[in-house]
Amino acid sequence: MLKQLATFFFGVAFFSVTGGAQPWAGVISPSRAIDWRYAGAPGGIPSRSTVCATLNPGASATQINAAIAACPSGQVVYLNTGTYNLSSGIVFNNKRGVTLRGAGADSTKLVFTGNASCGGVGGNICFQNGDLNWRGGPGNTASWTSGYSKGSTQITLSQTANLRVGTLLNLDQMQDSSDDGSVFQANNPSSKNCLNCNNASRSGRGQTQIVTVTAISGNTVTISPGLYMPNWRADRSPGAWWSGDSAISGSGVEDLSLDSRSVSSGGGIVTFYNASGCWMKGIRSLFARDSHVKFWQSARNTVKDSYFYGNQVSQSQSYGTDTYLASDNLVENNIFEHITVPNMNETSMGDVYAYNFSIDNFYNNGSNKDNGISLHSAYTHAGGNAFFLWEGNAYDGLNLENFHGPAHFVTAYRNWFVGRQAGKTSRTAPIINQSFQRYTNVVGNVLGDSTYHVAYTSKAGDSSTAQCDRSIYTLGWGGNCGNWTTQDCSGYVGCPQPDLKVETSLLRWGNYDTVSNANRFVAGEVPTGAAKYPNTVPSSQTLPPSLYLPGRPGWWTAGAAWPPHGPDVTGGDISNVAGHANKIPSHLCFEGLSNDGSNAFKSFRASSCYASGGGGGSGTPPPAPPAAPTKLQTSVQ
Repeated sequence: MLKQLATFFFGVAFFSVTGGAQPWAGVISPSRAIDWRYAGAPGGIPSRSTVCATLNPGASATQINAAIAACPSGQVVYLNTGTYNLSSGIVFNNKRGVTLRGAGADSTKLVFTGNASCGGVGGNICFQNGDLNWRGGPGNTASWTSGYSKGSTQITLSQTANLRVGTLLNLDQMQDSSDDGSVFQANNPSSKNCLNCNNASRSGRGQTQIVTVTAISGNTVTISPGLYMPNWRADRSPGAWWSGDSAISGSGVEDLSLDSRSVSSGGGIVTFYNASGCWMKGIRSLFARDSHVKFWQSARNTVKDSYFYGNQVSQSQSYGTDTYLASDNLVENNIFEHITVPNMNETSMGDVYAYNFSIDNFYNNGSNKDNGISLHSAYTHAGGNAFFLWEGNAYDGLNLENFHGPAHFVTAYRNWFVGRQAGKTSRTAPIINQSFQRYTNVVGNVLGDSTYHVAYTSKAGDSSTAQCDRSIYTLGWGGNCGNWTTQDCSGYVGCPQPDLKVETSLLRWGNYDTVSNANRFVAGEVPTGAAKYPNTVPSSQTLPPSLYLPGRPGWWTAGAAWPPHGPDVTGGDISNVAGHANKIPSHLCFEGLSNDGSNAFKSFRASSCYASGGGGGSGTPPPAPPAAPTKLQTSVQ
């Protein structure tokens, strides 16, 4: 029986954004990009004004949870100003369409000494649906017998029991047993590019995309979005697995401070588990035991306008946001301070990280020292990562590493990547692409520091690595500015080897870097001759302001330049990059924050920094900026 999708996500009509020309058209080949306008909660974060319950300091987590459970859809549980000492976590236990809101992150403060189980993942605030399946116990499984083409929105499953419209469907396939020189998808100990093997997916199935079921007719399932990867195929035994319940949706947390320093177990401060269309906004998050935000088997959620400070351990699993088996989430306009890795990705596709600011990425190697290592703000750390967009961020850089497996088709657009945190001297290239990280697009960025970087590219096979850490790009090395040694590989099966295809599959176009001291529009840096997924030389040097936004967003700080970074930007307020970069709203917000008393972290209130609190669909966007010039003053041909 055909089940059509009439409404989705708390009564908001489901919509598609696939129509019209893609913003990247003419610059990036369609085989190397996706529609990033799809990322985040559908329709944005709703503005809600009806309050179903108001609680005061002294309320317990149990009382807050009861208020959430009793609240009608489309309404708000409001926490008055004050400090709430909570011995357990807050759980949206399949409660949809409810907002938990405080009086502002500088006014309503939740201090946790315990967290919620959240299906074993843990979290101070947990968004979970009614059937917490996971990769080790998926509950419902099927083989997948047709519909393998990139962009396909219909697939055929061997069975559809317990599958319903609105369900998040996990599609996966067996990883590759050998490298054919193109997409090499692997993350198990028998593969030559995996060490510890961080497998967020089902065992042996490193490639996973999470899609939403929009219709079912027999065993034919219609999905949204369409397939991203071009290598789905029958000989890799594609499969599917799903929860017996549709995703929790339409619920969010806003305008609160969350303090987790006294929580001794892992998990995220905020955990999304089988969630879609949920959000956090205007949050101050302090001292995560593991991650500040964990996306666990979740898709199309939004994290924005928030301030994150500190990790308890600052070593392994000390992250800001962590996509651990996820797709199409949006992390936008946030501040990350004193966090080891602000954005970590572990088997995820289609996520967008945009207009975030990070400072003082702190790494403790066990001796309370970081040995000068700069752990970049943007990381991939597992097989199966693909089609991310990093846009407009003010970060030290992007690190596509191979320690647990490769990433493919990653795009960095109009970022300011300085290359390092202050005082660091190791892993300080703005772009680090280790072996097997193929088909990366680096377009319109501002890269490097004129007082530090001295070389343009250090690549696998170079006779000397003396200047590798001071290069703009390090490409194709088996490890960090070198290859894994026998000691590095002790106890593991296989080691990553140097890979020249990282450079030959890389698209570089329209970037300014401080070593060249020029805008590089170089035909020889466009992979026109790649055997698979080539890119034609763009016919114009004009770059769109954004690859996912239709124009300058309504939350953008008045007077701040739009677009903020790029080869066509002049007179910027960032030093050592020849005026090609400006401070973004999250950077400007951070500079205006003061310490919270004697603490190292800041007092923060989103509405003091951003128009209308920075989101929720309120506010009218300003007029579109003038069109970008068709010719740029400086270029290298």
